[in-house]
Amino acid sequence: MALHQGASDSAEQEPELRRLSINPFYGSADPVTEMTSAPPKHRLPDGPMPPPTAYQLVHDELMLDGNSRLNLATFVTTWMEPQAADLMAECRDKNMIDKDEYPRTAELERRCVAMLADLWHAPDPSASVGCSTTGSSEACMLAGMALKRRWAKKNGDRYPGTARPNLVMGVNVQVCWDKFCNFWEVEPRLVPMEGDRFHIDPQAAAELCDENTIGVVAVLGSTFDGSYEPVADVCAALDALQERTGFDIPVHVDGASGAMIAPFLDEDLVWDFRLPRVSSINTSGHKYGLVYPGVGWALWRSPEELPEELVFRVNYLGGDMPTFALNFSRPGAQVVAQYYTFLRLGRDGYRAVQQTARDIATGLAGRIEELDGFRLLTRGDQLPVFAFTTAPEVKSFDVFDVSRRLREKGWLVPAYTFPANREDLSVLRVVCRNGFSADLAALLLDDLRLLLPELHAQSGPLHKDPAAATSFHH
Repeated sequence: MALHQGASDSAEQEPELRRLSINPFYGSADPVTEMTSAPPKHRLPDGPMPPPTAYQLVHDELMLDGNSRLNLATFVTTWMEPQAADLMAECRDKNMIDKDEYPRTAELERRCVAMLADLWHAPDPSASVGCSTTGSSEACMLAGMALKRRWAKKNGDRYPGTARPNLVMGVNVQVCWDKFCNFWEVEPRLVPMEGDRFHIDPQAAAELCDENTIGVVAVLGSTFDGSYEPVADVCAALDALQERTGFDIPVHVDGASGAMIAPFLDEDLVWDFRLPRVSSINTSGHKYGLVYPGVGWALWRSPEELPEELVFRVNYLGGDMPTFALNFSRPGAQVVAQYYTFLRLGRDGYRAVQQTARDIATGLAGRIEELDGFRLLTRGDQLPVFAFTTAPEVKSFDVFDVSRRLREKGWLVPAYTFPANREDLSVLRVVCRNGFSADLAALLLDDLRLLLPELHAQSGPLHKDPAAATSFHH
């Protein structure tokens, strides 16, 4: 089936429906004669319409979307200050790729890279290389490309003839890594979940590595349950592997969320460029970087980690500006908003915002644990994210019933099944972001309490189709 396939429009075949589909007041001047029928939805209208009318038609349909502030499924930022929104509006017409035409926007991007290199303890922040992207998915693709190209250069006598590259990671990685392996013809080697371990096992990851391994991905903040993967332990296991076999395998840290949490709340946790084996790191500026979508960041420890042939260069203020991206044209607004947020908050401000999100997450998780019928898997004490499931004794409802009933109240709380080897486990996940206040958390808890008697009164779970219980990959 085609992606985003158009549908038939019954209103187009029914003149009376088309006439009644539009409010006469939408006519800019004369409500009697100016708006006589709704425009077609799946072909271009024959002629133009006034701007207020076009706006109102689109605005009305979008009212049926969920409220983004009540969306506890997404990690993406749903609130920013008006000043940030104003800056983004001022820069939405600037093409980020035109660095010589918009040199100050390019300079703000460069400063953001330097700030992140310093935040993540690069050996020499001034020498680290990096770039903005449309999000962590593109950043991961770029990091994966660099890993593969470095491996290919080292194995030029075997690749592409006989050697097939592979990438080792936990089965919990975000779907962008599956895409990378598919698009760039890399074999994914996945460490499954086992028991109460819901992310990568360092020793199991090392055992999957061989001479064709381009790298190991460690996730600082799994989307499945909000837990940090043990990056330092992964590096230690690979150090031991190198001592035994000579295989020198780099680590990429997918810090889509955690790379903007750990530096402020877990300063003693060693996960970044302080570990010599960590070659590159990505993060999502539009997640806990606190910027509207979409912006991500990819950084490498030093120029040696990013093969020169992957970098294109443009003239910038009479000098040399390297660029490395899959996308070409995109607005500079999000990069400007990221720089604004870095300036606005600083380290102390980020620490305060992220600590508030974590406190709300741990507090809400604790209160949900006290309710009759739920069991926590994680508590929100790493990412401000926690997962929970129904208690073993509950037979009258499941997590999909809870998710559906909460949606009736306006809350978007995802329910999904874990991957191999825990397909037996289905959970609910709550993402606490800036803007999800303690008051909103209390309202969610109140609605959950109100629903529980009705759920307990069911004869059994209403969810019957196992195929519908799919993993959630935000």
